[in-house]
Amino acid sequence: MTEVTDRGQSTLAELDAAVSECRRCPRLVAWREQVAAEKRAAFAGETYWGRPVPGFGPADARLSVVGLAPAAHGANRTGRMFTGDRSGDVLFQALYDVGLASQPGATGIGDGLELYGVRLTAPVRCAPPQNKPTPDERDNCRPWLARELELLRPTVRAVVVLGAFGWQALLPVLADAGWRVPRPRPKFAHGAKVVLAGEPELSLFGCFHVSQRNTQTGRLTPVMVRDVLRAAACAAGLTPS
Repeated sequence: MTEVTDRGQSTLAELDAAVSECRRCPRLVAWREQVAAEKRAAFAGETYWGRPVPGFGPADARLSVVGLAPAAHGANRTGRMFTGDRSGDVLFQALYDVGLASQPGATGIGDGLELYGVRLTAPVRCAPPQNKPTPDERDNCRPWLARELELLRPTVRAVVVLGAFGWQALLPVLADAGWRVPRPRPKFAHGAKVVLAGEPELSLFGCFHVSQRNTQTGRLTPVMVRDVLRAAACAAGLTPS
């Protein structure tokens, strides 16, 4: 079984390769592989990735977007964060609208999509049943996120967190990494902004998750997503449109 380590990879490419081989959580391994074998009818002719999903974006990203976990028939199918499902459709359109992506949609690895100064990641790297990881699964996966942020530290200046799960999972990682997280810890809210002292200073932004539940009910609109991304890009030293 591949052991989770937070020190064994010296580059993001090495980290991504190690992430994709992890088998630490038996329930998640069984589920992701079951989904990959049974497939959804619409994707019956495709070969599913069916493994943990690494982060996506340049190694010198100034902005990180942190989600929840891969979707069973999205990133678990395509092998790339937020790619191939409706949540990703909303996110990539917003990234494109503010000048942080080369195209407004993402269908799979090899579609030509590039991110400009942004890296997408998640606190849990395997698709969980009912999209609900357990606390133990979150904690098992934590060293991957910690190492990813450590490798991004020379350049990253802002983080957008999509949803309360990601917010709660990320704060301990940032605290352990040396950023000074206020106590009591700041609560998640859409539009929240917290500046964490450290070397370097880090701006943390909250955004409702781009889930179908949020976007179809109007709780989260494209304008709301763009506004948060634009603010975070400015804080990161990027130039949004």
